[in-house]
Amino acid sequence: MRTIQKRPTQIGRLIVPAITASFLAYFAIHAQSGKYGLEARASLTRELAVRTAHLDELTREREALERRVQLLHDGTLERDMIDERARRSLNVAMEDEIVILRDDFR
Repeated sequence: MRTIQKRPTQIGRLIVPAITASFLAYFAIHAQSGKYGLEARASLTRELAVRTAHLDELTREREALERRVQLLHDGTLERDMIDERARRSLNVAMEDEIVILRDDFR
């Protein structure tokens, strides 16, 4: 009976550590510069700040519109609001009046 014995080589010992190191390097690179990595986090934070500011602006605009609508409800109609709406709808002003139309209150 004959047995074949292999002598361990240096390359054979380095295969598993080399594969492990390549996997670790792959994940480290993607943790740094991937779609959800550290570099992308900064841009996502900037985008969140911009969108939060836009949301705040829209919220203020909506609250202003809700206040104006509240003045037009049946039980709380005010003369100034009725007069303003009538003049704007009919495009009418007296001769001695100065009309200043502002776009922020449509």
